[in-house]
Amino acid sequence: MADMTSKRNAMPVQEADVRNRNFSEVALGYTEEQAVAEANRCLNCKNKPCTSGCPVQIDIPAFIAEVAKGDFEAAYKVITKSSSLPAVCGRVCPQETQCESKCVRGIKGEPVAIGRIERFVADWHNANSTAALEKPAPNGHKAAVIGSGPSGLACAGDLAKMGYDVTVFEALHVAGGVLSYGIPEFRLPKTIVQKEIDGLRALGVKIETNTVVGKTVSVDELMQDEGFESVFIGSGAGLPRFMNIKGENLNGVYSANEFLTRINLMKAYREDSSTPIRAGAKAVIVGGGNVAMDAARCAKRLGADVTIVYRRTENELPARAEEVEHAKEEGIAFRFLTNPTEIKADEKGWSKSIVCQEMELSEPDASGRAKPVPKKDAFIELDADCIIMSIGTSPNPLIKSTTSGLDTQKWGGIIADEDGKTSKDGVYAGGDAVTGAATVILAMGAGKKAAAAMDRFMQGK
Repeated sequence: MADMTSKRNAMPVQEADVRNRNFSEVALGYTEEQAVAEANRCLNCKNKPCTSGCPVQIDIPAFIAEVAKGDFEAAYKVITKSSSLPAVCGRVCPQETQCESKCVRGIKGEPVAIGRIERFVADWHNANSTAALEKPAPNGHKAAVIGSGPSGLACAGDLAKMGYDVTVFEALHVAGGVLSYGIPEFRLPKTIVQKEIDGLRALGVKIETNTVVGKTVSVDELMQDEGFESVFIGSGAGLPRFMNIKGENLNGVYSANEFLTRINLMKAYREDSSTPIRAGAKAVIVGGGNVAMDAARCAKRLGADVTIVYRRTENELPARAEEVEHAKEEGIAFRFLTNPTEIKADEKGWSKSIVCQEMELSEPDASGRAKPVPKKDAFIELDADCIIMSIGTSPNPLIKSTTSGLDTQKWGGIIADEDGKTSKDGVYAGGDAVTGAATVILAMGAGKKAAAAMDRFMQGK
């Protein structure tokens, strides 16, 4: 019988005033005892509502049942039937709005901590399993994947399991996409990302880094000259957006992408790093998403006094509740209903302050959402020798401009159907390259759907 305790088992974490000075992982993970106890809260519902909230359709009650029995390796096998990156998903997926939001236990208490149990299972496997992965028998067909982020890795993993000869092309010198350059070490250790990528390599996936598709080689050349029968475009949305306000080009003003890439990929927080970074004495982060929280928490760890400014209220923050809570605990300040209008420079051409207009919410429109509107003559000026813009990203237009017959949206996203099929025969796309910036798990779901469609295409079905 299920344990009917209304509250979930707490996740052990570093103390806030300790972790905000280091880049070690904040959440420490469940012990075996905690994982089994939490798994025993699951009702093992026959209709599996939680699974309907999972973009990659993991059989959640089945893997949790194995954890409850103490068979952690069996649980891992259940998860990896559907997910190529369980240790990643257990850490960064917004379970509270997906699988856990469907959990029946959440009606009269807290839902089962599905993500925490998934993380435990993946970590236990990585620490204890010595079994070698079985490389599938080749089926004689060849596929290419552009981008080694979550959508590309999920697509590559599924194709490899079906016996395809898969090559992933990555523009940067390290594989992982946003998992490597975007998400900080304290949320997702890079050893975890590398372990997952090594698993794909063991399945036979080849990864070519330092290859910019559109410059080094084009999609057309991959198909016409290199013998790839089908191509998946999972190149993400790495082109930062700016507000186009006065002073945005000053020294000391970063896009969140640049700031996080310097820290995560180039390890600028280390004393021996040759990559320069400046968080300053006072940093202001503009935006309210997960990327803004990551940038703010990194700047805090670099010694800055950090403030996040967001033009709506706390209720509209798009970031995960856990990330907002962690940021507050770590001493990061929030200014809501505040919108930047100008960045001022010091005598040396560096940012020194940011001028913001106070906002208020209008009456809800037809969609039910209230819009932020400026308060007349209501301005504040915040000291800031580091300003990080985190207001969204869009896909790089390079692939579109070098690929014949590929239709895109006005804002740059590739047009693809539910299965990832694009306007170009044999070419599929998914993740942020299609939707714009979204979550890791949604990108993985798109990669999995595309892999299934590519299989049908290459098999002539």
